[in-house]
Amino acid sequence: MAENADLFALLAEMKKSMEKGQERIEKEMRSGQEEMKKVQEDINSCIERIEDVQSVKREIGDVKGEVQRKIEEVEEKVQGKIGDIEKRLYELEDRPLNFPANPGSHFDVVSSANGWNNHVKASQLVASLRGSAVPQRIPSDKLSDLTTIENALEARFGDSHLTQFYRTELKTRRQKPGESLQVLADDVERLMSLAYAECPQDVRDSLAVQYFVDAIRDEDIQHATRLMDAKDLKSSLAYSMRIA
Repeated sequence: MAENADLFALLAEMKKSMEKGQERIEKEMRSGQEEMKKVQEDINSCIERIEDVQSVKREIGDVKGEVQRKIEEVEEKVQGKIGDIEKRLYELEDRPLNFPANPGSHFDVVSSANGWNNHVKASQLVASLRGSAVPQRIPSDKLSDLTTIENALEARFGDSHLTQFYRTELKTRRQKPGESLQVLADDVERLMSLAYAECPQDVRDSLAVQYFVDAIRDEDIQHATRLMDAKDLKSSLAYSMRIA
């Protein structure tokens, strides 16, 4: 009987020990499951953040594409206007032009401001002429002689040959270091009145804007002002001064 009692006691103790071990295992399993659940939640959160970043990148890409399309549309519009203006100017190339005031005096002012000697003056005049205005009967060794060229042109055209000179001045005009945008615009307006006095007003306005923008020294201001697509010189100047 005593032996049976000891056996039952041992079995009870083993059962109790096994139950405790099972409870510990179950507790560890629950803890592991909770940790795995937390890890899964962290993974899901990371995936959501990655998706958010990718969505933002797509939106940025869409915005960039839209901005680029707008820039291309404006540039295409500007180029189309320039082409129309150049076509109209080509049609006006051979039309006789009459200038108010004395163009010769303006030529002297420009020459003096640039510090040109007679040789440079002659070169500028010859380089600015085109078509029927190009001297044909002047010997090549006399093309650098200002008096010979002026006499030949005066005999044939009067003062109208200076038109090409002022147009060349506009095309090559660039803002000088330290020169304000206002002074630059004033000079462009002055040259426009000399070079395109008989052109229609809308042509003069468009050309003045083009030459003014081309002359701006700062590339960022120049690019922004060109994209603004102003209708006249006053508007273009106001905008460029505002962003300068």
